[in-house]
Amino acid sequence: MSAAVGIIANPASGKDIRRLVAHGSVFDNNEKINIIERVLLGLDALGTERVLAMPDIAGLARHARDRAKIRLAVELLDFPLKNKADDSTRAARLMAEAGVGCIVTLGGDGTNRAVAKGCGYVPLVPISTGTNNAFPVMIEGTLAGLAAAVVARRVPGVREAGVRLARRLDVYRDDTFIDFALVDVVAYAERFAGSGAMWDPAKIKAVVLSAPHPGTIGASAIGGYLPTAPTNGEQGMWLELGPGGQQILAPIAPGLVTRLSIQSWRWLHVGERDTLNHAPAVLALDGERELPIKPGERIEIGLSQNGPHVVNVAAALAAASRAGVFVTGKEVSANNE
Repeated sequence: MSAAVGIIANPASGKDIRRLVAHGSVFDNNEKINIIERVLLGLDALGTERVLAMPDIAGLARHARDRAKIRLAVELLDFPLKNKADDSTRAARLMAEAGVGCIVTLGGDGTNRAVAKGCGYVPLVPISTGTNNAFPVMIEGTLAGLAAAVVARRVPGVREAGVRLARRLDVYRDDTFIDFALVDVVAYAERFAGSGAMWDPAKIKAVVLSAPHPGTIGASAIGGYLPTAPTNGEQGMWLELGPGGQQILAPIAPGLVTRLSIQSWRWLHVGERDTLNHAPAVLALDGERELPIKPGERIEIGLSQNGPHVVNVAAALAAASRAGVFVTGKEVSANNE
């Protein structure tokens, strides 16, 4: 029997305040339904028999299930919705407890952070449908479904070639772990979380990255556009911003390319943690303002290798191809003529 696969789709991703203060387009729910439908078709093509899906107020998975002509069973988890990130965390935890072999996510960095809090060792296939997308990737849903199927089935060689352990940024208050981010932690000069999103570049005081990302939108791009940053993707980065520093241009939101002053920066190694000296402020985790910090509190941020397992779709499919997963009927031989 083929292992089960989970699907967690965030109906709120791609619709936050950055659509108003920047120039981002809205990622509508109908397109998310289309993506989920293609994921289901990919899963069904490789014989996946069972899918567990997170329920949501928009009925994304339910609509996709009803539209797709598939043999596999799609079951909606049964739990009371809060219409918050906690829904994704709880769904991931229930899926892991049910023994799914892979979870497909639709959302941005924040959605995947919520899923990572509950998925344990279950690998993720993160499809980008959010605003800040340094963690998930733009991938065709059919391919995501095929990759999730071969990972869940534990096809020989697929996990070794196509699954990696992601890093994360751990946040400590007075030496006690309180939360983590997958991509970036930002000290933002506000006292309250407010709308959650960051949109005023002048209020960004420090940025800590799990890795510099020159090809993304958001705080992770700030470090990625320094001249030497793209040369070392195996380490994190700590940046201090303020007047009188090196000037760079960075795309911190869709259509919003702004000039920022970098006073100093350094590499952050796995296992290392340092003190953040900005208070009062609010810490934004993966683009969402969440943690107010007060004067006198000791806030430390460390880089760890304790992030979720993530599927590289192309590598997983290549490994599955080498294992003969896609060969049906008559044996195929090489023809060099």
